[in-house]
Amino acid sequence: MFYYLVYHVPPRVAHVLNVFRYITVRTAMASLSALFLGLVLGPWMVRRLRLLQIGQFIREEGPRSHQSKAGTPTMGGLLIVAATLLPTIFWADLADAYVLLAIFSMLAFAAIGFSDDYLKVVGKRNRGLAGQTKLFLQIIVSLIAGLALLVMTVDGIYSTQLIVPFFKRFHPELLFHSLLGRPYLWPVAFLPFLAFVVLVMVGSSNAVNLTDGLDGLAIGCVIIAAGALTVLTYVTSHARFSAYLDIQHLPQVGELTIFCGALVGASMAFLWYNAHPADVFMGDVGSLAIGGSIGLIAVATKQEILLLSVGGVFVLEAVSVILQVASFQMRGKRIFRMAPLHHHFELAGWSESKIIVRFWIIALFFALFSLTTLKLR
Repeated sequence: MFYYLVYHVPPRVAHVLNVFRYITVRTAMASLSALFLGLVLGPWMVRRLRLLQIGQFIREEGPRSHQSKAGTPTMGGLLIVAATLLPTIFWADLADAYVLLAIFSMLAFAAIGFSDDYLKVVGKRNRGLAGQTKLFLQIIVSLIAGLALLVMTVDGIYSTQLIVPFFKRFHPELLFHSLLGRPYLWPVAFLPFLAFVVLVMVGSSNAVNLTDGLDGLAIGCVIIAAGALTVLTYVTSHARFSAYLDIQHLPQVGELTIFCGALVGASMAFLWYNAHPADVFMGDVGSLAIGGSIGLIAVATKQEILLLSVGGVFVLEAVSVILQVASFQMRGKRIFRMAPLHHHFELAGWSESKIIVRFWIIALFFALFSLTTLKLR
């Protein structure tokens, strides 16, 4: 919105607004706008959620200390979504396909999470959408995003090659190009790429959702991961930086930097109200939207594998659940006292605040390590 104003002002004032043509400036402004918007709207949203009696229901098998959190307003993720998308719409180039795809992904995953939260509130229980239904909807959204990226490949603004950290020359192709000359075999040719996009986006979405179990834990890790993705997105779009770091140059992805910056600002604002003891929880509407968006950004910037490190805490939380379930089904024994991982440390006697801060430190370590891999090739 504002982006177009910069290019359609009289020449005598153009030099004043010229600074806003730079992605770095608009990213900073989007981040500050999202932070301000979230801080201003936060108290109103918390009051509104309490008035509508949209409270969190706590599962009985969880740590007993969590029972005191029952009734805390949930679905606060609506604040994150609004505070991310409004500044993005204002500061980014809305003609950019990547920006539109990021907006679609966040809204679509947020809609899935909203449905899940709404059913929990209406049913007054800790069960919303059926797991299979939720997974099916996430797959559909991810497939749509993957198909959109394939269209961008035809336009020459995206690549289906996979970038592998630490390797300069190893770029495996996720399309079967030999089959593209036969239209009836296109589904087979596209299958590896689409499956990979689904794996990244659905996995990221659910990993953030699993991490959202303690006050400020997930959103603090999101701030760190989104900050790292902001840097990765910018250097991917910058000709000199991408050449110096020997990473794939995708100039059109630069506008996504503004979306990442807005997500950082919105997450910081939400943390203000979600810090222990939390005034509001993000709910699935927030965790699924954030996780899906992070997955989309990783795919768009060709940092899908590096996302395992950028979102290291999310990966650890998800893996702990997978291992716990697999171990119990195959051996009848649990590996952890409780999964996801943060609950294991709760039952081990760690205080909630200690777990949160230590997980933030681990998330920061993973993010810094991820950035160092850009030059270690």
